[in-house]
Amino acid sequence: MKKIYLLLFILLVISCGKSSPEISKEKETSGIWDMIWSDEFSTDGKPDVSKWTFTSRGTSDWNRYCAADTTTAVVRSGKLFLKGKLTGSGTEKYKTGGIQSKGNFSFKYGKIEVFAMLGQGKGSWPAIWMMPEKSVYGGWPKSGEIDIMENLNFDAFFYQVVHSEYVDVLNQKENPKNFSTASYKKGEYNLFGMEWYPDRLDFFINGSKTFSYPRVEGKGSAQWPFDQEFYIILNQALGGNWVGSITDSDLPVQMIVDWVRVYQKSDK
Repeated sequence: MKKIYLLLFILLVISCGKSSPEISKEKETSGIWDMIWSDEFSTDGKPDVSKWTFTSRGTSDWNRYCAADTTTAVVRSGKLFLKGKLTGSGTEKYKTGGIQSKGNFSFKYGKIEVFAMLGQGKGSWPAIWMMPEKSVYGGWPKSGEIDIMENLNFDAFFYQVVHSEYVDVLNQKENPKNFSTASYKKGEYNLFGMEWYPDRLDFFINGSKTFSYPRVEGKGSAQWPFDQEFYIILNQALGGNWVGSITDSDLPVQMIVDWVRVYQKSDK
């Protein structure tokens, strides 16, 4: 009986020894996504100041009505609420919410996923996007912009867009195509994602790839400024040249974010 147990033990060791190199080889080839940063929005009140700052009012369409406070960007019951609403004031009719990770967190290459539910209304413009931390190639659009999700009005689809000097100054929007649209589940939480590699940007909705933007050899930073660190922006805007007019009776409108997670590949 002891000999049988010994033989079984030897066979088990040999079997394990054969499988280990195969597993290691697979990991070495594909890598594993390790989470390097996240926010689960677990503490009520102001978004975590170690991770986010409010987006401030500016002159662009997306930040024209930004209010840098918890009236439009607040964490409650494990969710981030970003709102676009009426103020009741004649001098400042609308207020919108947004947060950004600039100065707190940025990354180069990896995967970002945002689990969020979109509200809708005429003039609504929620977005999940990324901008360069240091703009090493110059001001917009030379250092790039990555739009993971932009939804307009009552559309049953959203936009995924890449901006650069190549696209917005040289007007090279078809070779390669700089944007795509994809459908999503209205009134439900959806998983918006993007994987960023040295040679391409892959975009996803609910785990399915919808669009890929490649780096073109020989075009330099004008076409591919995406070799520097970018930070994250989440915001609920209202109105503007692209979105059109706002219907006040559709307000308030909001994007609710359950969580944000960022990963990078490892070889372990």
